[in-house]
Amino acid sequence: MDIADIIAKITKAAGRKSLYHFTRARNLEAIAHFDALWSSCCITADVSGERRLTLQEATYEGYTLTVNSHLRIPQAMMKTGWTVERFRASLDNHVFFWPTRRDCLAMLGTYKRREPDERFAVLEFDAAAVLAANRETARLSKYDSGSAPRFPLRTGYRKSPDMFLPLAEFGRLLNNEVPAKASEIKEVLIEDRVNRLTRFLRAIYVQDKQEAPERWSGFAAAIESLYRPLEP
Repeated sequence: MDIADIIAKITKAAGRKSLYHFTRARNLEAIAHFDALWSSCCITADVSGERRLTLQEATYEGYTLTVNSHLRIPQAMMKTGWTVERFRASLDNHVFFWPTRRDCLAMLGTYKRREPDERFAVLEFDAAAVLAANRETARLSKYDSGSAPRFPLRTGYRKSPDMFLPLAEFGRLLNNEVPAKASEIKEVLIEDRVNRLTRFLRAIYVQDKQEAPERWSGFAAAIESLYRPLEP
């Protein structure tokens, strides 16, 4: 399959035509100003892979961006030859998207329970357009790469960058570490950054429409509308 065929296959299902990026409402002004999503490594300039135990803020050209803390990943989850720090450094070099609304809502629910006073936002993008524009740097993951299962020794995989399947290899590389079909894709990752977001943007889901940046006000929607009936 060529890239166009791969993208068409990945986005064929009604529930997989968008990509969702979860963030904090306080980040929206900076995201809109730069018209870009940056990896946490780009934002913080930290390539050490050391675990962030708390939120971290960085200011660039007068705009402040907040980066989430890292979830704990035990060494028992790592593939032979990989440390948690090396893997985390790889994670930090990517921008993350959820390929289904269901997966995004699960993350939103987790953070709302953990931080009930925080304001969150979700950006929805055209999946095929994002993948086509970032075909060289897009990666697909079968698993939630940044967290760990409750019983790591019972899982059938181990974490390493080998989990991240290059878009062009979808349907060609077949093993338990990577997705073999669209329904197995749990995350979409793009290396370093995604630029010119406006051309892909479909909606910004916020608690208060006033939280949407002025240049994107026409895309604003109530975050509660994410809970509408899910597509098959």
